[in-house]
Amino acid sequence: MTDAISNLIGNIASTYATDTIFILGKGPSIDQIDPQIFAGSLVIAMNDAERIAPADISVFHAAWAADSVQANGLKSRAYLTSTPLKAADRSVVQLPHTPLTQESADLMMQRFQAGDLVIEDILFITALQVARKVAAVRGRPQTVYMVGLDFSYDGSQAYSERIDSDFSHARDADRKMVFNTQEFYFLNALYVLKGSEIEVRHVGTKSFSALTPTELNAQLGTPEPLEASDNIHKVDVIAELTTNHFGDRLRLERMIRSAKAAGADYIKLQKRDVESFYSTEQLKAPYVSPFGSTFGDYRHQLELSKDDFAFVDTLCKSLGMGWFASILDKPSFEFMLDVKPAMVKLPSTISEHTDYLEYVSKNYTGSVVLSTGMTDEAYERWVLDNFTACEKLILMQANSAYPTPAEDTNIAVVRRYHELSAQNPRIVPAFSSHDFGWLGSALAVAAGARMVEKHVKLGNTEWAHFDAVAVDLTTPAFKEYVDQIRLTERMVGSGEKRVNKSEHHKYRVAQA
Repeated sequence: MTDAISNLIGNIASTYATDTIFILGKGPSIDQIDPQIFAGSLVIAMNDAERIAPADISVFHAAWAADSVQANGLKSRAYLTSTPLKAADRSVVQLPHTPLTQESADLMMQRFQAGDLVIEDILFITALQVARKVAAVRGRPQTVYMVGLDFSYDGSQAYSERIDSDFSHARDADRKMVFNTQEFYFLNALYVLKGSEIEVRHVGTKSFSALTPTELNAQLGTPEPLEASDNIHKVDVIAELTTNHFGDRLRLERMIRSAKAAGADYIKLQKRDVESFYSTEQLKAPYVSPFGSTFGDYRHQLELSKDDFAFVDTLCKSLGMGWFASILDKPSFEFMLDVKPAMVKLPSTISEHTDYLEYVSKNYTGSVVLSTGMTDEAYERWVLDNFTACEKLILMQANSAYPTPAEDTNIAVVRRYHELSAQNPRIVPAFSSHDFGWLGSALAVAAGARMVEKHVKLGNTEWAHFDAVAVDLTTPAFKEYVDQIRLTERMVGSGEKRVNKSEHHKYRVAQA
């Protein structure tokens, strides 16, 4: 059992590059914290705190907590519990529950010091044990932020405003007693953990709090976006998720929220029919991943279902952003017509599949994003001759080398697409960045691009392939990319020559 738990925790932890862990309670103070802060780090929720923010691991023992997470839709990747839980598509680990009594308090702290993992009545003790196991798996210290553990109750508001129904039905007197008791054990845990593999930082207004919610937001939150100048913001920034979500809806949600927090206008996914896109030999080939032993096992896991795309659509609408997908074959195109993305993309990967491309051109009237990697001007002419019925044709200069050498980015092609757009307003110039950093995309904007795309990932794993140019959403890199695009827009300006308020004449003409 110990090895199985360590492997489970290790697999989950490997999807994040940060050495930051959040342990979530449900106290009102959590409403003051920017929820995007949680997106790039491992999150451990206690009881049904996953209702407040998506969690990786939830710990609970009470039957009401099981009822709550079941009723509100399972939002964690794994559950450590002593209570039966129906979760066909989640990992559920049954652990013994050890009740707390006056006589057993010392034994609880003894188990804590020994590193024994059981479900304790004081749940944050179990959560901290999980954090210690993460540190052991990663082989380095971790910083643990304890949020929503207010350790106080005045009878007015026990929980976050996002908890709209209380499944526990606890009496006020019981709540007050529990919160006061928890504070005592928390101080005891802080003492035990001094100099250990985890640095625990309580977020709140207690004398022992390391920082307030406001200070946490300032330290880890999303900076305010640059102010627009004369409403110049006309460039759509695309966060290209590819299949870096691994078919994991929770990971997918975190990537979308992180991309939005960084300032992306759209996220982009992929859809392919695995059985027809790859040969039988390719699908049967050995491939090491958590999803099986063949390449087919791996590729099937990465594909999103209609329910997954409906989830993406609902989430993106709630965040005020758009989404679309690269569609690599005819079965996937038919599939996606029912899903109704904002637009469709035809990637460079399939630029030689002209039968399929022609089929799309004749059967789709929405906007088409078309990458031109591995093609020349003959392909450009073919595209312009065939894609005449679509609402917009977004021509995306791309080079299919990962990474693209600086001398091969050929930003001047974007200028050519810009010139074509002046002749044909349906054409939108764009750029797909397979080069490092933001400079190529900024130059593309200066050359007239109205859409730029950057590949993103969420941390690293030991088994997954990431293209070298994908920027990590757990770092500030994508936020910096978006900020540089916005700055470039401001510097390019409107094209209208005028006198600006910042200007003044050093030498004025004398008035007659």
